[in-house]
Amino acid sequence: MIKYPDRIPLASLPTPFKKLEKFTVPNFDGTIWIKHDELTGTEVSGNKVRKLEFSIAHALKEGCNTLITCGGIQSNHCRATAVIGAKLGLKVHLILRGQKPELIEGNLLLDLLAGAEISYLPQKDWSGHEAFAASLQEEYRGRGDKAHFIPTGASDEIGIWGYIAAWEELTKDFNDNGVDPEYVVVATGSGGTQAGLLVGAQIQKAKSKIVAFNVCDDSNYFEDKIKTDVSLWKQRYKTEFDETALNIKTLEGYMGPAYGEAEEIVFKTIANLAKVEGVFLDPVYTGKAFHGMVSELSLGDRGRLQGAKNIVFIHTGGLFGVFPQHKNFQFD
Repeated sequence: MIKYPDRIPLASLPTPFKKLEKFTVPNFDGTIWIKHDELTGTEVSGNKVRKLEFSIAHALKEGCNTLITCGGIQSNHCRATAVIGAKLGLKVHLILRGQKPELIEGNLLLDLLAGAEISYLPQKDWSGHEAFAASLQEEYRGRGDKAHFIPTGASDEIGIWGYIAAWEELTKDFNDNGVDPEYVVVATGSGGTQAGLLVGAQIQKAKSKIVAFNVCDDSNYFEDKIKTDVSLWKQRYKTEFDETALNIKTLEGYMGPAYGEAEEIVFKTIANLAKVEGVFLDPVYTGKAFHGMVSELSLGDRGRLQGAKNIVFIHTGGLFGVFPQHKNFQFD
């Protein structure tokens, strides 16, 4: 039995677990299952809300009334934090990477509607965003408030708990559907979801391999980030765990031009899945990872998902990221 720290029930759980009925992949005669974490609730907050259940519980236990966090202009995590802060009566201050855009849309629009305070930090200054967050904490302290800083994506030793718990939920999904998947696939950007799945799977002695497709950075970055976060998790919660045994598998080659920028084939994949199955991906995270998964499956024995008969794709959300990139979709 896993002993969890304080947690606020924010997500609508369990999320659905369903197989794709009509979507086909060349050279693949197995089954693709979708774990629909885009349906966690809180205005389609996706995977972020699972992690925030623990991060915000920690902040409240510390007596904080303000949350500071950071991400890109269209950050799903920042939007989730803003919405949850509004629900809980907490002040939220977002540090967003880049310049304030002329057109306010997508996640940024929801941030503002939810009442979040926003500071824009240019890309050239982004390396100092944590120091900037610390200065904001001092400002809030001077006003009589106490602010807790949540890192990008809530991906740290606290946020890891979200997907350790999710793996328990997945285990029940597998059992209920009589499936023992060879692979569980996820997009990875800040590493927290990937880390939690890896830890949860190892604790449960699962046979499934966790495979992540990076949407930024590279495999070495995620190797180091995950091992660091898991080591800090062990220290904070005094947990016995062998992080050297983690099988961290991050498949490169599908990031596209840059973080937040996708190739034409990704937009085609998004449109095809929506048309065939009514499942909506986004061009920043899930679209790239799903395209990567399909591409590797279509290679058969030459691909990096060899032997897959049942494969699970974790749909981590991101719907609002579609709207700012609507011009990249082609319609007849």
